Amino acid sequence: MLTGKTKSPAIDYHKKDLSNEILLDLYASMLKPRMIEEKMLILLRQGKISKWFSGIGQEAISVGVTRAMQNDEYILPMHRNLGVFTSRNIPLNRLFSQWQGKASGFTKGRDRSFHFGTQEYKIVGMISHLGPQLGVADGISLAHKLRKENKLSAVFTGEGGTSEGDFHEALNIAAVWDLPVLFCIENNGYGLSTPTEEQYRCKDLAERGAGYGIESHIIDGNNILEIFSRISEITDSIRENPKPVLIEFKTFRMRGHEEASGTKYVPQELMEEWEKKDPIMNYEQYLFEEGILTEAKKEEFVSSISKEIEENLKLAFDESGIESNVNNELNDIYEDFKYQEVSPSLKTENIRFVDAVSQALKESVRKHNNLVLMGQDIADYGGVFKITEGFMEEFGRERIRNTPICESAVVGTAMGLSINGMKAMVEMQFSDFVSSGFNPIVNYLAKVKYRWNQNADVVLRMPCGGGVGAGPFHSQTNEAWFTKIPGLKVVYPAFPYDAKGLLNTAFNDPNPVMFFEHKALYRSVRQDVPVDYYTLPFGKASRIKEGSEVSIITYGAGVHWALEVLGEMDYDKADLIDLRSLQPLDIDTICESVTKTGKALVLTEDSLFGSFASEIAAMISENCFESLDAPVARVGSLETPIPFAQNLEKQYLPIDRLHKKLQDLIEY
Repeated sequence: MLTGKTKSPAIDYHKKDLSNEILLDLYASMLKPRMIEEKMLILLRQGKISKWFSGIGQEAISVGVTRAMQNDEYILPMHRNLGVFTSRNIPLNRLFSQWQGKASGFTKGRDRSFHFGTQEYKIVGMISHLGPQLGVADGISLAHKLRKENKLSAVFTGEGGTSEGDFHEALNIAAVWDLPVLFCIENNGYGLSTPTEEQYRCKDLAERGAGYGIESHIIDGNNILEIFSRISEITDSIRENPKPVLIEFKTFRMRGHEEASGTKYVPQELMEEWEKKDPIMNYEQYLFEEGILTEAKKEEFVSSISKEIEENLKLAFDESGIESNVNNELNDIYEDFKYQEVSPSLKTENIRFVDAVSQALKESVRKHNNLVLMGQDIADYGGVFKITEGFMEEFGRERIRNTPICESAVVGTAMGLSINGMKAMVEMQFSDFVSSGFNPIVNYLAKVKYRWNQNADVVLRMPCGGGVGAGPFHSQTNEAWFTKIPGLKVVYPAFPYDAKGLLNTAFNDPNPVMFFEHKALYRSVRQDVPVDYYTLPFGKASRIKEGSEVSIITYGAGVHWALEVLGEMDYDKADLIDLRSLQPLDIDTICESVTKTGKALVLTEDSLFGSFASEIAAMISENCFESLDAPVARVGSLETPIPFAQNLEKQYLPIDRLHKKLQDLIEY
């Protein structure tokens, strides 16, 4: 607890034209998180809470920034920004329940401490990977800018987080697109135990702003009046003229990274130096000297806050532990989506797979006026496969956006657009490049609905697959990376008709959809496709051929390989199932087919070990064992990266092995 006056303030304060009411409000706003923290440290020692990340000594930053923001502007805080939550007036019992994993919190006990968001208070909490939230702020601000709302978002990171690639990617996107983002670096001396001299070599992190062509400032992170006044001026300028601004707040972390870490690695003289700069003690002394704060007024603040803490702690402690069941948990993975059938027209035209994808994109952009398409070279150039050729002329640069080569922050931007009420598509130029954006897909998009009931209305288009001599980095079919991630939907059509209908559905679905498009099919497969808008449901396989002796289950290019081999064999007793949708998966159609034929062959372009084909084979063995007349057969590519030379690629792909494997199964 704060223990009285210092001799004289170690911080130079200038109140300018701020009223006494504002000056006292800033004091009380800092005092509240400090008193909560002191209480939490007691409860931690008593074993009544499990973990604590302290922001003691950094309250001025959280409070000053939040007070300078408008209440309907999003803030994306970190572990040590309790003052953001309290300054947004979140009821304390809800915060305390969140930290205890109870129902009145914000995550139904599914995530802890400050790892949560709330649309009600316009706060978007971090994930432990730190960096992705910077790109999310880009997306939130892009939505504001597109709607011409004169709003900004503020996002926090520590000096350690600036070493992550996401930091650089997010600043670059914000700079190129003139996004109204306030990037706040809390330079508090240490990333866990790693001091700043081991994190970066520039004198000040604010210097990095020049590298991106954006405005930057250094602010005393312990001076509440400097923070509030300067951030108020900066946010006003951002609202008037949308632009990113980088702020480096110089401060210090007075406690461990989290309480178990301690601070033994910090030189004692450094701790003593910064203790003299305590933001609350110094500001309190300044207010006393100015005659603005009295002992009676201070006691009134302390008493009121203490009472609020105790009353709300009681509410949280009295609340029963979280209760749930399997259905509740599974039903919260995805945002509710009621599929609406839009039947195709009778009028058709014979088009290529690539044309069907292009038509669906164009129709969906027309249908959803809040849909933004993003990707490398998709605007003027029309994309490397020319799928979006002419889109920019019809829809404009604001909705058809070339992106820098920074997949991770672009995915984060898509997430931010969704948080701020828009839809987003990201084209991975090749599905191989998704590895550069893997983290925000599997740890943010996939988990955000389950964590705090925020959907990710994002479609990621994934041009994939071999057979075109593109080598190890432009030929992968990596759907298995994502089919095992709860929260993602995975679609993989084989025909133009399916591609158009399923892609239209993907844009209607408010959940993240990984939409795989096989490059070798783009211009080699044609089909009569309805000219108008229509949809097809996810989770419904297509029976391409009706047969009674063997079931072939596949998807993507595998469907065409199966048709080719069946033609060569002149074999008409195969039940050929095109899955179309991998997640959700049409298990009923698979089991119905295998139960009928008694034999199953699962074909994939992926290498077999750990593939989606292996999952289907296991599922068939588990659910259809008594109907099987032979072991489930699998056919896939070699256990190597995909090679470039034509003869090596032909050897790698499974089509030549499919004939023998199918014949062996038939004769078993």
